[in-house]
Amino acid sequence: MDHAQRLTLQAAFDLAEKQNLDLAAARQRRAVASAGIRIAGQRPNPTFSFTALRDEPHEGFFVDQPIETGGKRRRRLEVAQEESGLTEIDIAALARQLRQMARQAYYELAFARAETARLDELVHLAERLKQIAQDRFEAGAAPQLEVIQADLQLAQARADSQVARQREKVSLSRLNALLNEPATTSWELTGTLQDPLPEAKLPDLVERAYASNSGLQRLGQEEKVEESRLHLARSQRLPDLSLEFGTDFNAPHDFQVGPRSQISLIVPLFYRNQGEIAQSLASQRVIAAQIAATRRAVAGEVETAFFAWSAERSQVEIYHDTLLPAARRLEEMAAESYHAGKANILAVIDAQRNVQGVERTYQQSLLGFQTAFANLELAVGAPLD
Repeated sequence: MDHAQRLTLQAAFDLAEKQNLDLAAARQRRAVASAGIRIAGQRPNPTFSFTALRDEPHEGFFVDQPIETGGKRRRRLEVAQEESGLTEIDIAALARQLRQMARQAYYELAFARAETARLDELVHLAERLKQIAQDRFEAGAAPQLEVIQADLQLAQARADSQVARQREKVSLSRLNALLNEPATTSWELTGTLQDPLPEAKLPDLVERAYASNSGLQRLGQEEKVEESRLHLARSQRLPDLSLEFGTDFNAPHDFQVGPRSQISLIVPLFYRNQGEIAQSLASQRVIAAQIAATRRAVAGEVETAFFAWSAERSQVEIYHDTLLPAARRLEEMAAESYHAGKANILAVIDAQRNVQGVERTYQQSLLGFQTAFANLELAVGAPLD
């Protein structure tokens, strides 16, 4: 395996931003949006005509150049540019999702390694317990049954430790896949599950979500797109010009070469984009209603994520301040009593299982705390640390 490289949480964010293939593919859409702007800015092509007739004049050459009026080209460019803004919002939304996934994968690996360390310590404790049971048996102070029970406890601890190492490899693989790193890349995480998180107030988070939430941003941009389409539809109601100029040839009785010109005006007399204008106005009303509904949904999503994060924090504090110290003290007392011959081995095994269950739940609550913060960031739509 490669030498482990130090990896901070911010470095994981940076690598994901730079190397993740899904985000790289999304950024390729910018070229599509840029091409759409170029298409919108194109001008009408001229038409070249050559005629050959039996009537006089016998030949003619003409150029017909359409001329757009009313700023139609500018309006098309505005629509294309606003649609390009939708692409940027989609890319930013994916980047925020990637940040949430990177944080979760980072701390899942930290959790897997903490589990491995915890179970390795359990193996060490089981080995000590087995040695104590063996010594007591040889001294005639305990039956052989206690040695067998200690052997079983040690075998189970070693099996759990091996499973934990395999799960650690799974977590490492997920992180490397997210960062687009080789599967053999090993990381030395500088962060732990106990990494502190910033304080946050719910009203401030809701206000930030109104400005940063990807769903609201997209609806706001769609509203701008519809406004541009409305302006374009109205500009297309203005008549366009068609300028024609050229030369007639070979009219023997009148002239040999004679210039010719013509102006045509396409008047929107019957078709005046009534449908397009009505559709754009209706779409704007729909988007306005969606924005109102989404604002309330975003507020609810932030509130839910905030309260979930607060609940995880409360659980972490309870386990850290009360349950974990009590379970460890009980384990120590059981071990001391067994060593002194005042308790049987089952009491020690039960105490060890109890403290290991409490420690595992504590580690899970720490992971839940970090995951809940990642979900809160995603709901807000902006980094919070």
